[in-house]
Amino acid sequence: MGHRKLTESERAERRRADRERLGRAARALLSSEGWERWVQVRSRNGLARYSFHNQLLIALQCPDASYVAGFRAFLQLNRCVRKGERAIRILAPMSVRDRQAQQAGRDVERESEQPKRMVFRAVSVFDVSQTELLPGTQEVPLEPPCEPIGGATHAHLLPSLERLAQELGYTVAHRPLDAPADGWCDQSKREIVINGKLPGNAQVRVLVHELAHALGIGYREHGRRRAEVLVDTVTYIVCGSVGLDTSGSTVPYVAGWGEDGDLDAIRGCAEAIDAIARRIEDSLRSESQCPSPHASLAA
Repeated sequence: MGHRKLTESERAERRRADRERLGRAARALLSSEGWERWVQVRSRNGLARYSFHNQLLIALQCPDASYVAGFRAFLQLNRCVRKGERAIRILAPMSVRDRQAQQAGRDVERESEQPKRMVFRAVSVFDVSQTELLPGTQEVPLEPPCEPIGGATHAHLLPSLERLAQELGYTVAHRPLDAPADGWCDQSKREIVINGKLPGNAQVRVLVHELAHALGIGYREHGRRRAEVLVDTVTYIVCGSVGLDTSGSTVPYVAGWGEDGDLDAIRGCAEAIDAIARRIEDSLRSESQCPSPHASLAA
């Protein structure tokens, strides 16, 4: 038996509920707890595939999520969603026929030329914790191994990061530093300096930090304190996404944002963090040992 077609009022109610869910997810950024939930979700490799808005929705509904996918996608990973598990609702874009344009007199014979518009529809996804391995199959690794900052397991990422710096017009120098800082980004000289005494993994972390500055998070635009929080958050996210253990670091948060803060400003900061983290992650994608991402659901 097919699904009953929804009435216009039922569709409107669903859209209202979707907007309200997304609004609650965005407002959660105003609290340190809600901000930390989003940062933790964003730093996990399996969740970087999702749009910023869907990251917020996942963080709201499943704060401990580590790898989220649809029912069929998990089957391709040799896993099945357990019966009775509650789905995580996110928004997926889809193209539909534009009936208003058709009614306005656009008579198009071929299907490919019919007027269409983009809408967003709530869909169900699940976290890997809600699944189990299919009998007789092998485990497919979903996330990169977690390695300590003190090692050199991720030193092979440095050349890719340096190429990104070159694309941005910066040179990268690795030299011994005795100053308290482990590196800096000099925008006037277009130079990034990294403490060459650090282990390879720590150099990766410092270079990610300085690249975030080079990508536009400066003191002039944001003030020193907020800029460092934004850059530290980018660093936390990118390192987590490639499997560098930053468990010793606390999730950065700007004290004073508070529940009565400017939601648009904080949301803008989070969106900027997500965009810059994606740019750095994209430069590392060819070096990543992670499984191939499934179709991203953007909203």
